Amino acid sequence: MVHIPGGEFLMGSTDPLAREDEQPVHRVRVNGFWMDATEVTNAQFRAFVASTGHKTVAERPVNWAELSTQCPPGTPKPPDEMLVPGSLVFTPTGGPVNLRDYSQWWRWTPGACWDHPQGPESSIEGKGQFPVAHIAYEDAAAYAAWAGKRLPTEAEWEFAARGGLAGACTVWGNEPVDATRANTWQGDFPFRNTEEDRFSRAAPVMSYPPNGYSLYDMAGNVWEWTSDLYRPDTYAERARGLGPDGVALNPRGPSTAHDPNTPLATDVRTHRGGSFLCNDSYCASYRPSARMAVPTDTALEHLGFRCVKDDAPAPAASTP
Repeated sequence: MVHIPGGEFLMGSTDPLAREDEQPVHRVRVNGFWMDATEVTNAQFRAFVASTGHKTVAERPVNWAELSTQCPPGTPKPPDEMLVPGSLVFTPTGGPVNLRDYSQWWRWTPGACWDHPQGPESSIEGKGQFPVAHIAYEDAAAYAAWAGKRLPTEAEWEFAARGGLAGACTVWGNEPVDATRANTWQGDFPFRNTEEDRFSRAAPVMSYPPNGYSLYDMAGNVWEWTSDLYRPDTYAERARGLGPDGVALNPRGPSTAHDPNTPLATDVRTHRGGSFLCNDSYCASYRPSARMAVPTDTALEHLGFRCVKDDAPAPAASTP
């Protein structure tokens, strides 16, 4: 793990690529903490599974009674063959498509999970140093507890991603993203990936230079869960509630969740950092301020995590 010193920063962005939920920019102060230098890898997650017997959400049959609560009233039950263990796998399209319809490149794949990332015929053998993916929030939180750690807040994650560079547009400052700096999508999304960064999907951790805090893959590769519930108006509400000094101290996110994209889901949490699918034409979320969210029972081929740990408390003063 890498020590991240406490400090103050401007959270959010007014960058032309920023979305409404990244605003308003506001002052935040976080205490120091420790953070995993890389995303949790397949090898690390395998050790957790071997120790605990944990079955990820993607490895369990779909509970239609639970899932139906997130669907519009009257939604018919899917065929039983669709309610089997599985996850969402990225599938390139045959040509240009409407980029507002992500269902065209995400395919529900029975048997897809952390150790079979593209389906039951795929494997992570020889990929121990790749980031683990197809991880739902529950899985990430369980690993963190087993490791004696926790998941970061959005504020901690963004502060760490900026690497000590105040107001930077990317994790390296204001220099543009290119194939030498991060694993993102080059070419035409979602059908032609030129692989200038050498990878069509996830890359081994530490394949690209670290940021100013010696953290790897804080941009691209796989998205990373945070502990915060998601609301698009989180920053606006926080800014209205700031004290006299105008600084939010160690903010933990809202008490309730709401995502217009999944309006019936009540447990929606944020993830940060972008992924190997990020492309300016569709998702410029390699930026440190970019926010995304999904229901906590969702697993995706480009969603993983890393952990943090609180600073150890200062030792008690000795008695003379």
